Amino acid sequence: MAEQRGFPFVSGPGPLLLILGSFPGKRSLQERQYYAHPRNTFWTIMGRLFKAGPELPYEDRLERIRGARVALWDVLLYCERPGSMDGAIIADGVIPNNFGRFFQDHPTVTAIFFNGRKAAELYERFVLPDLDADKRALRRQTLPSTSPAYASKSLAQKMNDWGILLG
Repeated sequence: MAEQRGFPFVSGPGPLLLILGSFPGKRSLQERQYYAHPRNTFWTIMGRLFKAGPELPYEDRLERIRGARVALWDVLLYCERPGSMDGAIIADGVIPNNFGRFFQDHPTVTAIFFNGRKAAELYERFVLPDLDADKRALRRQTLPSTSPAYASKSLAQKMNDWGILLG
């Protein structure tokens, strides 16, 4: 099983919100795009919230996200994981992204929203202990995963929960 490397963050100037996934799935890694699986509802939700829907070219979606002062990233930079399921991430040897540097370069971030429980768990375990007190105190909220594997909530329910990004 090969070690996998995630993507750089997406951010424009002065982001207020940071959305964190755990680590890109197989399809996203292949296409080098966040949330590339066609059944993942992330871009559908972003379309309704920020007019960054899946009908737009990927770069246009990213530009809309940046324009909404939203940053997008994953908790992990490296991990070993067979397949795409978050539950298959092998905890030994994971390397988180450099959040100390990210927050230093993006001091305007006021809240972190996790795309699913696994992202929140990984952040709490591998990132939070190394942050300074101000960054540990940032508002954090876990939202329902947009993954097609998380089907216990409907798109309408997920959309309602994700609507918190609008304030």
